[in-house]
Amino acid sequence: MKVRIRLISVALMACLVGSCLYYAFSGQSSLGKDSIFDSSKTTVRIWYTDSALSDYINSKAVAYNESSKKVRIEPTLVSGLEYLETINQASIEENAYPDIFVATNDSLEKAYLAGLASEIDNGNILINDEDYPTAAINAVTYDGKVIAYPFYFETSTLLYNKTYLEDEARARIQAELDAAAGEQAQAQADAQEPSDDSAEGSSDASTEGSSTEEEDTITQAQIDAQLREMLPNKLSDILSFADSYNAPEAVEAVFKWDVNDIFYNYFFVGGYINIGGAAGDDPSQIDIYNSDAIRCMNIYQQLNQFFAIDSENITYDSVMDDFINGKIVFTVATTDAIARIEAAQEAGETPYEFGAYKMPSLTDEYNSRTMSVTNCLVINGYSEHQTEANMFAKYLCNDYTDELYSKSGKVAARNNVVHENESINTFLEVYDSSVPLPKMMVMSDYWVQMEIAFTKIWEGEDANATLKAVSEQIMKQVHGEQYTEEALPDPEAVSITPDSENAD
Repeated sequence: MKVRIRLISVALMACLVGSCLYYAFSGQSSLGKDSIFDSSKTTVRIWYTDSALSDYINSKAVAYNESSKKVRIEPTLVSGLEYLETINQASIEENAYPDIFVATNDSLEKAYLAGLASEIDNGNILINDEDYPTAAINAVTYDGKVIAYPFYFETSTLLYNKTYLEDEARARIQAELDAAAGEQAQAQADAQEPSDDSAEGSSDASTEGSSTEEEDTITQAQIDAQLREMLPNKLSDILSFADSYNAPEAVEAVFKWDVNDIFYNYFFVGGYINIGGAAGDDPSQIDIYNSDAIRCMNIYQQLNQFFAIDSENITYDSVMDDFINGKIVFTVATTDAIARIEAAQEAGETPYEFGAYKMPSLTDEYNSRTMSVTNCLVINGYSEHQTEANMFAKYLCNDYTDELYSKSGKVAARNNVVHENESINTFLEVYDSSVPLPKMMVMSDYWVQMEIAFTKIWEGEDANATLKAVSEQIMKQVHGEQYTEEALPDPEAVSITPDSENAD
């Protein structure tokens, strides 16, 4: 026996003897229900890579362990580097491998083909459109089978500075009241035809008093209604707002977002590019290069004329810092922004209130559709305790409280969860119709290629030629040989100038 093994054996024996002596003197059984040596319980291991989940998963494991007479849950935080490879090696070597693991939906094909993901119990019944958004169902479906449980998600949508918009709404209402009061006063003056200065002064005083009285009667309901009218349903609405907005001194940009990150740009083409069909698992359904996608990218390029964003010196973090500090009115952000804003508010680092709104369409004709990634609970195909693993996965997914969000900042990928922050519900609505990351391993660098394409087009390169090159590169990977797209004519230009009827 090697020295190291001998020392470990001695140490374990010492621990065992110590435990036995402790329970002998304390009058408790060393095989009690809370003992780590309880052989009557089946151990189910769950692995995850995000430390933000620790409080939530550990608390749920404790609650489950206390209620279950047969199963003990053992959570483990592991490195995300070579995650699936590590799980595969541990499973093959039967070395404390996970029975459940948390993974993103784009890795499900790789996991399934390696035997690391198995079809879940009653998946087509349990994962239904009443309990789960469409994107969640598509995210965990592969080859017609449900091979994971949707756990939580990430997507992007429009955020706005609610304080600024409420102030603007109040100002617009007051302007309308003042105009109405002025017209009324003028009508009265025309009818009375005052003959001296005193009468005119009296009329002015009456008008001033009326305006002040009207200002005091502006209600929050009126402000809320006006704010809803100001929220943009298409990109030109943002341009119209920018044209008429009397911005506070702190505001540096009406609309600004990270133009370098595909997650915040993909909504421009999400509705017109098809990568693998609804579930993102069908290599026969790939359509990147088409006239609609080219038009959408041309619209994206036009925005550089209105919002001069330097792609070389912008990051998501810098945008969020500026947004929270009141330097930006509208931005595009992911669900993590909610917790980030709440933390800044609690720390007294920002005086502003914020809101979330659906992603504006590009035009009346072209809609928007965001990208999403769903983190899933995967049942290891190598597990000897799949029944118990499925039971705990269902337990985690059947939480209708916002405890997942309050403990981790993650938003549950299911319907009917009660959230205190209304913005979370907006993200959930956007997620429902989002494009899940495709599962096909052959598409692994698609996002890198598209991110590069967006940057090139933002900086002025031809959208038609750029999309054609991306499509040819991806199709070459799919077919394993050189691929040439037939060049499409440049589509008719689509203008996104401000709507004249909305501009003051």
